[in-house]
Amino acid sequence: MSPDHLPIRDTWDIPGTYVFDGEHSRKGYALNMFCMSLNQAANREAFAADPDAYLDRWDLTPEQRRAVVERNWLELLRLGGNIYYTFKLAIVDGLTMQDVGAAMSGMSTEEFSAMMVAGGRPPSSPGGPVTGGQA
Repeated sequence: MSPDHLPIRDTWDIPGTYVFDGEHSRKGYALNMFCMSLNQAANREAFAADPDAYLDRWDLTPEQRRAVVERNWLELLRLGGNIYYTFKLAIVDGLTMQDVGAAMSGMSTEEFSAMMVAGGRPPSSPGGPVTGGQA
């Protein structure tokens, strides 16, 4: 949703997409800083040893905290997470980008990978798979 004082842009209404603009960045600042902290081995170890205590260090909303604990990837993005930052949490769990994409798409990793190789969209989506370099 666009701020009231700005005109609505087409990019704010992309079905299934959470545009990471300034408003979204502010909303997810603590969440993204938590995720970025996982770049450091000592922080990964602290998080693995006591996730609740580690999450207490960050000013997360209750919804953000729940999304982290549940590893609800789409919810993390909806709540202001940047995919590049939230993926750092996935790496802690030993997941690949294909694993996360599959979880967000409600399919297995193998199905998701095959879809990407076939053009990147499920056949049921408008326009079907991307072919010939065109969307």
